[in-house]
Amino acid sequence: MRLSSAWTGLVLLLIHGASKACAVKKLGGSTGRFANATLVRLSEFLSAGYKKGVRPVKDWRTSTIVAIDLMVYSILNVDEKNQVLTTYVWYRQSWTDEFLVWNPEDFDEVKQVSIPTANVWVPDILINEFVDVGKSPDIPYVYVTHDGQVRNYKPIQVVTACTLNIYNFPFDVQKCSLTFQSWLHTIDDINITLIRSPEKLRDDKSVFMNQGEWELLYILSNYKIFSVDNDDYYAEMKFHVVIRRRPLFYTVNLLLPSIFLMVMDIVGFYLPPDSGERVSFKITLLLGYSVFLIIVSDTLPATAIGTPLIGVYFVVCMALLVISLTETVLIVRLVHKQDLQPPVPHWVKYLVLERAPVLFCINNKYRLCSKLSSQASDLGHYKDNNYGTAQCALHHTCELGRRLSQQDREAGMLGLRLPPPRDNTPPVMDNILQEVTAIRHFLEKRDRCREVAKEWLQVGYVLDVLLFRVYLVAVVAYSITLGTLWSVWQVA
Repeated sequence: MRLSSAWTGLVLLLIHGASKACAVKKLGGSTGRFANATLVRLSEFLSAGYKKGVRPVKDWRTSTIVAIDLMVYSILNVDEKNQVLTTYVWYRQSWTDEFLVWNPEDFDEVKQVSIPTANVWVPDILINEFVDVGKSPDIPYVYVTHDGQVRNYKPIQVVTACTLNIYNFPFDVQKCSLTFQSWLHTIDDINITLIRSPEKLRDDKSVFMNQGEWELLYILSNYKIFSVDNDDYYAEMKFHVVIRRRPLFYTVNLLLPSIFLMVMDIVGFYLPPDSGERVSFKITLLLGYSVFLIIVSDTLPATAIGTPLIGVYFVVCMALLVISLTETVLIVRLVHKQDLQPPVPHWVKYLVLERAPVLFCINNKYRLCSKLSSQASDLGHYKDNNYGTAQCALHHTCELGRRLSQQDREAGMLGLRLPPPRDNTPPVMDNILQEVTAIRHFLEKRDRCREVAKEWLQVGYVLDVLLFRVYLVAVVAYSITLGTLWSVWQVA
């Protein structure tokens, strides 16, 4: 009796195994050229009764865990005006499909197979910052392993909105976010995790194209659970892509030409202020800088929310050139057309000619006027000669008058009938005296004007040195400040 029951159990076991084998053979019962195709049989086995519109869990209380990963391949475009970042990334996601499971022994030890993406359930994970559909290649297949693990790997051209801060341009570092989340399913249905650890994800630059304008620094990841209406909670995984601009191109084409023009403006102060070449030189620099700004205006990023510091730098440089030209015009006005100038006020003499050279260590302030002093000495010598000529003429006239008076007295004593006496001074001598007096007044007036011109020239030279030093200090301080800021930004 006991033996018959054992035989009965063995027969039932063999019948059950045979029925299972027949079922597998029936699902893969293709005839003809696909009769022995294992992948065809496996595909038919997996697709038999599969519902791709239903979340692939046997217990609806079980949450589907979707593991994702991100690798940045290239930075295609950074549009500062529209605040848009275009990147090309390699996106990977995997999850467990409890309905896509098979025994490898029944299918020639096949442990994974690729099947069309359209035939399986795919989570609705999207990027929140999407603003445009990129030109991404279509990958029509996913990999499925025998234990139900589905791997969906694909490249994506991501066009996302990003808050770009261009104040530090061209030494700026941008931080853009890519937020992955299920658009519809709550955390009870779909949860998100990482395939790799955050440390490996942060420093992975293995596939990044490192020859463009932008350099990938690192990628940060942040998991978060949030709720919109305090009722349904959603899971999201946010990737922070941190990139830095390479500033060499902008340094060579924007900063260096501006620095050279400013250096030439400083060198222009060594031209003599009493020559008109300095004004024309600085006007030429100002025009050249204006043309330079017109050329580089298309290179600078333009936004409605802010101006990069380099734009402020160009504006300040233009203002410094205008100030330099204004100072040059004022100094030239002082050292030219001095005949129209009033005498130098006493307070100006005290502050500019006496106190300023001592306080600011301006040595040999009269050396610059040596040429004018020599001209003044020549003028004094010429004036003395004219005065001597006038005195001789006056002495000759007086001597002639005395001789005529002596002749009149002698003629009266002799009783001669001479014509009535005339004026002691002849009209010709009278005119000569008037001309000599006018020449003397003219020379005295010109001498005074020369002295006034000399004083104004001294004031002009001293003020020129003072203003040049103030201008030089302003330019150096401004350059050091910007250089320090840009150096700190570049190192950071």
